[in-house]
Amino acid sequence: MYFWKGAILRVCAAILGLTLTTLAADDLAAVFARMDQAAPTFKGMRADIKKLAHTAVINEDTVDSGTIVVKVPKPHDFHMLIDLQQPDKKSVGISGTLVEMYYPKANEVQVKNVGKGHKTEMEQFLRLGFGSNSRELREGYEVTYGGAETVAGQKATRIVLVPKSADMLAMFPKFELWIADATGISIQQKIYEQGGNYTVATYPNMKLDSNIPDSAVKLNLPKGVVRRSL
Repeated sequence: MYFWKGAILRVCAAILGLTLTTLAADDLAAVFARMDQAAPTFKGMRADIKKLAHTAVINEDTVDSGTIVVKVPKPHDFHMLIDLQQPDKKSVGISGTLVEMYYPKANEVQVKNVGKGHKTEMEQFLRLGFGSNSRELREGYEVTYGGAETVAGQKATRIVLVPKSADMLAMFPKFELWIADATGISIQQKIYEQGGNYTVATYPNMKLDSNIPDSAVKLNLPKGVVRRSL
């Protein structure tokens, strides 16, 4: 009697597991379909940004807020400007492989060019959920379905990405993206680092915009600013 009961439970569990796996695969395919539909027409967006950074060793969170503008006028031509206002003003401008970090209090801009040899990795990292398609994601990551959630007032689907590149995996063991059901664009991103640190970036009030001017993704630097190469 107990043998048959145990056998029946194991069969039911196997069927349930198979069903859940199939449903997850279908849901992931639906997310990919939305991303693939959005990718060809994504040229840019504007949004507010809330960035939470968690430091594991002291179990402390810091939160910055401001705005973000992204412009992708053509494939492999990525530009971004993050303008943080609270609690301290600072800005980050990215154009291709060039990264500029401006600190108004110090009147200093720190400049780093990662080099053409790392352009692909840089673009892959920056475009996570911003106009990337399913083929690009699957080429660079093992992707699994995370579940349906609501983020910044929008229905979204969370997907989990584990880098295939050993170099990237050594720095970032996992990413999570929340893809908005309505747009196929990432409304939230979570970046895991080694040691338990992570960063969560949320983009409320996102508006897609295909006519963003170049000036909107460039740092507005004052005269006399000190430039320092990293």
